[in-house]
Amino acid sequence: MCSNSRGINKVKILVFDTCLDKMYVTLAENEKILSSKIVTNQDNKYHSAFLISTIREVLKENNMKPQDIEAIGTNIGPGSFTGIRACTTVARTMAQQLNVPAVGISSLEILEKIINANNVAVALDARKNAAYFLADGEIKGAVQLEEVEQILRTSDYILVTDDKLVSRLGGISYQQKQYPLGNILAKLTYEKLKSNNCKWQELKPLYIQPPPMG
Repeated sequence: MCSNSRGINKVKILVFDTCLDKMYVTLAENEKILSSKIVTNQDNKYHSAFLISTIREVLKENNMKPQDIEAIGTNIGPGSFTGIRACTTVARTMAQQLNVPAVGISSLEILEKIINANNVAVALDARKNAAYFLADGEIKGAVQLEEVEQILRTSDYILVTDDKLVSRLGGISYQQKQYPLGNILAKLTYEKLKSNNCKWQELKPLYIQPPPMG
């Protein structure tokens, strides 16, 4: 497991995500979830604007300080470009200041776990007639919708998608139910901490397509 100066017998993990349609902040100790909070867009403010204040609230509710955190996990995309930048920047900054590991997990990996099955595929709207696509545990990139449809017709995948694509591709839209995405991210972070790929310097946004100009 990744090492840090504080020990890892019971590692306190802070995870957050501003890439998808809701922001969530979750606190865990190993695989045990201690607290989780969800924030949606409010008035004219995008939910990522509330990330820092929500982190403070979650820590305060658990009588913890930032210095008590021993690992950080975050969604690195794909998703909202603003959201990706927000959570990866905060994760890198906090991990550097606290001298703790930082783990990046993709949106597609997180959403794959909302269904307990081995044959789950994930397709998220990527605009330009394409979908960010994951199948067989592998991120395929931005795939044209016609190709995604062909793959789904010739396979037995259980599809997880979003509101924009569910009418065309079928499957289950993750936006139609309150799935415990924060809990999933925390558990995936804990699992990844057992590898060596968790230096904050290596945490980077996952831009499958380039950010929009202007």
